[in-house]
Amino acid sequence: MEIQPSPPPLPGKGFSGMQVLTMVGAATAIAILVTFLLVRLFLFPAPFTPVLLTAAEENELQSKLTGVAALTQPSADGRESKVLQPERYSEAGLSREISFSERELNALIAKNTDLADKLAIDLAENLISIKLLLPLDPDLPVLGGQTLKITAGAELAYRSGRPVAKLHGVSVMGLPMPNSWLGGIKNVDLVEEFGADPGFWQAFADGVEAIGVGEGLLTIRLRE
Repeated sequence: MEIQPSPPPLPGKGFSGMQVLTMVGAATAIAILVTFLLVRLFLFPAPFTPVLLTAAEENELQSKLTGVAALTQPSADGRESKVLQPERYSEAGLSREISFSERELNALIAKNTDLADKLAIDLAENLISIKLLLPLDPDLPVLGGQTLKITAGAELAYRSGRPVAKLHGVSVMGLPMPNSWLGGIKNVDLVEEFGADPGFWQAFADGVEAIGVGEGLLTIRLRE
């Protein structure tokens, strides 16, 4: 039986070997690029930039931390002396309210802890959010020596004559953690749940008269 030759391919149908090779190469390059970006963002996140206050902001923060009364007292020649002077205790005229801006909180972290480039706080309406970079022990399997990026958000407010504190969630490397892994406390008012029993939450609720978390500002007023 005579074998008939195959008809030539129609123009415009199929791809040549060079075209297929080019597309495979491009797809591989894109996959490598995406993988690199994911690894860079999640396993090697860049350190946070510490907040540096201006001179005016630094003076205002120090004033809040030291209170209205200065710790230094003028000496006989009119110059300031850093020697503490005996003073009778009194609460008269002292304010029970203090407020910190978002910049001030982050500057305190940067100035007084080793978390300057690892922890950042965001203040929004009734919401405190944090970002944390957590270096892992080099001896851990698989992820040893890498850095995890953790984010979390909690509601902090004052309603019906008492504080409200709710954990909205925790995410690790962009993955929200299940409520069961968080001890079942997600979106639970911790003051309402545990404030009736002696302990931290009861003492916290009894000692706070008002809490306000707004855009970039945290304000707390304490009870007598």
